[in-house]
Amino acid sequence: MKIYLKTPEEIGKLRAVNRIVAAILDEIEAAVKPGVSTLELNEIADRGIKKHGASSAFLNYHGYPAVLCTSVNEVVVHGIPRSDVILKEGDIIGIDFGCFKEGFCGDSARTLCVGKVSREARALVDATRESLARAIDHCVVGNRLQDIGWAVQSYVEERGYSVVRSFVGHGIGRAMHEDPAVPNYGTPGRGLRLKPGLVLAIEPMVNAGLSDVEVKDDKWTAVTKDGSLSAHFEHSVAITEDGPLILSQS
Repeated sequence: MKIYLKTPEEIGKLRAVNRIVAAILDEIEAAVKPGVSTLELNEIADRGIKKHGASSAFLNYHGYPAVLCTSVNEVVVHGIPRSDVILKEGDIIGIDFGCFKEGFCGDSARTLCVGKVSREARALVDATRESLARAIDHCVVGNRLQDIGWAVQSYVEERGYSVVRSFVGHGIGRAMHEDPAVPNYGTPGRGLRLKPGLVLAIEPMVNAGLSDVEVKDDKWTAVTKDGSLSAHFEHSVAITEDGPLILSQS
């Protein structure tokens, strides 16, 4: 495992590209409504990339065919945008987006409610968002990597949800995926000690049912094995002497 600690200048560049990511996600969020296809959301992201002079982190990554991941209802992550996947009232959709600018990568995700959703769906989305906030609170110098995962796991499991273990967060910088892996579960006080300059993409994926996931025949779309709803939030976060700096906030 090779850990690459970033300088303040590099963190500044990561903040700049993550602001682009946040701005494009804001545009996509504004367009999410019943009757919109997930391919239309991908087209918004593609236009945003061009407008900001960035390049896609997702397109052609190990063959991935789009610039955006659109994960509806039981899709955990890596849903491929399609013209025939039309959002309807009551859906939830995870939108995951990343891009490069000036040699650095930004990466963030959020789960959105389409129109009026069930109380159960809203509770899952809210709990997953809150678990990310609690994980970020543990991103302080001297803490351990598994403190982050435990913050997610303990919060959502108390509410009867399951943490996905097949997919994890990651370091981020000049590459989209750097060391270390950042699981959304763990034992407090274990793992890598957090140091200034470490930048992590923390991304809890939480299922309403069991944690088991399977990947569909397209080799990308990961769904809950029991068909239960899943939610996903992600921020890129820098560890600093002054506490966590959320790079991918608007």
